[in-house]
Amino acid sequence: MSIFSSDTPTSGDLIGSKSSVGRRTFLRFAGISSVSAMALTTLACEDHRPAPLNGAVDLGAGDVGIMNLAYSQEQLEVAFYSQVVQTPYANISSEELAFFTDLRDRERTHLELFKYLLGDKAIPMLTPNFSSVDFSSRESVLKTGHTFEDLGVAALNGAGRFVTDMELLALSGKIVSVEARHAALLRDLLHPKSQAMGFAGDDIITTDTGLDRAFLPPQVVMMAQPFIQQKISAERLPKA
Repeated sequence: MSIFSSDTPTSGDLIGSKSSVGRRTFLRFAGISSVSAMALTTLACEDHRPAPLNGAVDLGAGDVGIMNLAYSQEQLEVAFYSQVVQTPYANISSEELAFFTDLRDRERTHLELFKYLLGDKAIPMLTPNFSSVDFSSRESVLKTGHTFEDLGVAALNGAGRFVTDMELLALSGKIVSVEARHAALLRDLLHPKSQAMGFAGDDIITTDTGLDRAFLPPQVVMMAQPFIQQKISAERLPKA
């Protein structure tokens, strides 16, 4: 079944929302129209298919592995925002509920894009572990949300230098800029008018460059692992 179908639900235990991404929405928000056939051919030809690795979900190697790393992050974010929308915290405002609904839909377009690009080299749908999140608490939800978004930004920042296909690198650059805006929104909601923690807080900006943090794939997996039931392996991705 085509992911462009207007009535195609997103499958897997990870995503609980019944809404779907139509073709027009997918094209508009994911920017698929700017992705050339070269990028698709690159991933299709790469011999870096994920393989079982000591019972863990192997992300793979090369551009495939990096795109799977981003894909796993998108799965986590979509699952999180879907849960927030389904079980909103007490006294949530209509404006904030609209924010979370929009975040869920934007992240789903990213997820579907990576799934489309990876094809049969995509890792399976993962199962989240949100046992540490109190979805009834506004503070817990906002803090967890910007933690995921900050990690997504740091992941793409850190892995970008290892991407060999320039089309994929350009696409990743577009997506990471959107993720950074998501993080800024959630930080401002949690820490309004705070220069230290809001927007681009001091805790995520490196002191030597003044830029967002950049994490290597193994660091990203280590930080995301507590929120995913399956064990994830970045063994074949760069460590330095």
